[in-house]
Amino acid sequence: MNRESNPIVEAGRYIDENKARVHHFLHRLLALDRQLMLRSDVLDLFSELAGEESRENLKESPFAHLISWCQEVVVHECWVCFALRPRVARWVYVRLHQDTLCLEEMSGERFLEVKERLVGVPPDEWTLEVDLAPFSREFSKLHETGSIGRGVEFLNRRLSSVLFEGVGKGEQRLLDFLQVHKYRDQQLMLNEAISDLSGLRSALRGAQRSLKGKAGKKPWEEVRHELRALGFEPGWGEDVARVRDTMDLLLDILEAPSPRTLEEFLSRVPMIFSIAIITPHGYFGQSNVLGRPDTGGQVVYILDQVRALEREMRSRLHEQGLDIEPRIVILTRQIPESEGTTCDQRLESVSGTRNAVILRVPFHTEGGEVIPRWISRFEIWPYLERFAFDSERELLSELGGRPDLLVGNYSDGSLVASLLSQRLGVTQCNIAHALEKTKYLYSDLYWRENDERYHFSCQFTADLVAMNTADFIITSTYQEIAGTDDSVGQYESYQAYTMPELYRVVQGVDVYDPKFNIVSPGADSDIYFSYRDTEKRLRHLHDELDQLIFGDDVGDDRRGVLSEGNKPLIFTMARLDRIKNIAGLVEWYGASDTLRERANLLVIAGHVNPEHSADEEEREQIQAMHALFDRHGLDASVRWLGIHMEKAVAGELYRYVADRQGVFVQPALFEAFGLTVIEAMASGLPTFATCFGGPLEIIEDGVSGFHIDPNHGAAAAREIGDFFAKCQGDPGCWERISQGGMERVEENYTWRLYARRMMTLSRVYGFWKYVTDLERSETRRYLQMLYGLQYRPLARRMLG
Repeated sequence: MNRESNPIVEAGRYIDENKARVHHFLHRLLALDRQLMLRSDVLDLFSELAGEESRENLKESPFAHLISWCQEVVVHECWVCFALRPRVARWVYVRLHQDTLCLEEMSGERFLEVKERLVGVPPDEWTLEVDLAPFSREFSKLHETGSIGRGVEFLNRRLSSVLFEGVGKGEQRLLDFLQVHKYRDQQLMLNEAISDLSGLRSALRGAQRSLKGKAGKKPWEEVRHELRALGFEPGWGEDVARVRDTMDLLLDILEAPSPRTLEEFLSRVPMIFSIAIITPHGYFGQSNVLGRPDTGGQVVYILDQVRALEREMRSRLHEQGLDIEPRIVILTRQIPESEGTTCDQRLESVSGTRNAVILRVPFHTEGGEVIPRWISRFEIWPYLERFAFDSERELLSELGGRPDLLVGNYSDGSLVASLLSQRLGVTQCNIAHALEKTKYLYSDLYWRENDERYHFSCQFTADLVAMNTADFIITSTYQEIAGTDDSVGQYESYQAYTMPELYRVVQGVDVYDPKFNIVSPGADSDIYFSYRDTEKRLRHLHDELDQLIFGDDVGDDRRGVLSEGNKPLIFTMARLDRIKNIAGLVEWYGASDTLRERANLLVIAGHVNPEHSADEEEREQIQAMHALFDRHGLDASVRWLGIHMEKAVAGELYRYVADRQGVFVQPALFEAFGLTVIEAMASGLPTFATCFGGPLEIIEDGVSGFHIDPNHGAAAAREIGDFFAKCQGDPGCWERISQGGMERVEENYTWRLYARRMMTLSRVYGFWKYVTDLERSETRRYLQMLYGLQYRPLARRMLG
């Protein structure tokens, strides 16, 4: 960009020529008397000024362009500093002098330093700076925002050309790769008869001649002897047609490689026989756990994921002609005081699978004693390193060897996956589910104030290590990675930030890295299906549901008795924490006479009796819920159930609410994805969901559901009420949204699609890790220092 077209320069020129207008804006901004301001604060004020008739020139000015990019403002001494985001994950920092109105660019480091001054860090205080940018200078990165989250596509396009550009180089690497594949002592793909490229080409031509004219359905076993003599071992296909097709793909790659051919070929290579899925926190089990502290959608996600992955693994192994049973181990924490769950059992089979198991390993104190009680996800950091080492031994024993893929879930599971991957040399995949950093405003800047309760110093350091050690990262949505044009993504928030007097991150995570891939989960189609599918409906549960919803019993696990049972139901179900915002929905409902007149509210969340909860945040929310019931007099129109509902019952409940022409509401302040949104839509229940996070991508507003802004509860209540009113006047309105939701899920959000893509990714990244420096050993050494010198002392400090 030349200087004349630089928007910063143009804005500065505009300011010089229109100082009165800009000073008026700055004067009003400073009048807010806040040193830190958000995008919404700045835009609201600017819109107010620009809307005045005398200031029309301001609205279309170069200065307005800068304001439209603004994400954050910091006021310090005589400067007003702006963090600008011209496009996704591209940041510019400027400062404007309060008196002279001089506009200057500033570095990201300097902007972070200014923020540190606000919390009392002296200007001459030395601070550790973390900068991972130098380690990836020679590594190919994405450039276009639309490519973010499609890393494997970019990787195949970019590296396939680089890999094969030297004469014989890439082909030799591919040959070496094919020769290493074994399952225990069984050699796969190629044997010692093929030792070089010339031999490989010759053997492939010989195989073509040998298979020519043979029936496509002739099984591998009937041709294996002649193919083995040529140098081929099992793994090419279950029958002649499949073997020929796979060999043709390889010949195409050797002749003229293309990204699509390479990906298709790699998807057929037998590489993944066992997977370890790591999820330490919470109560991980198959029954009586949902709704407990730290136990919600992630458990459902992983169990459905495992069932789908096992089916896909078995299908692929069969197609490859291998009689091998895949293994999946869910590695979690053993909790001796399990409160009636199975979380005290070391080993538990996963229902709906043949060989998947839950392997539980206990946490230990420094003295080696087993910790018997549940521990909050915010408190587990001191125990993870020992857990990783103990788990390695248990995992190798259970599988009979190392797994072929490690999948870390949430911050804790991803850190354990990083430690295990480093020790075992196994491909690592991370799935965050929800990163805490963007949930809590200024959680990095004010980490000291939050650390006693949330220990963000440990968590954010663990995140930084795990994100950069992962071979690939799976997200459910684009927003999870890079946000929107107007909002910052969860992963993007780790690009640059400061934790004053701890360390300053100059370049932490780059969302243009090709390790990021969007693979959206789905709903279990055996559980969550259309309310119109009468043959599959669980009608025998309806008496139980009638009593549950419309019964007149109250007590420790329920409050409220619905006095007008003929009204449709507004249904919500989630953990009872601040971010899920269930109390917010109850507040909206209680304050809306129109909504209370048109529908009843059914809430399934947490506990009703605060004495039954061990989680401090949940107890606060329970008290808030009771206060709302009392303040608005909701006992006759809201039914609150503090129960743990089994999946089959929950699935029928969605359909039961749909039978009564109700709706589902997901009111979270932020939702990384939104499995309950998928479940409700798949069941045919019209859904209103937060506009912050995954539901913004899942739902097509007004077509397959509706977006609501949880920060504007009255407007959200009106929108829900208006929908009920429209449905009364137009009976087809409810049905159109119901049908739109079901179609949206079927086309985009199924576990079958998820598992297929996940298996392909694991093979592709495993290949590139083998033939290139995707392992990034230099980066790992740098991260080991960060782990050893920052994370470990912080975690130990938690123990006092």
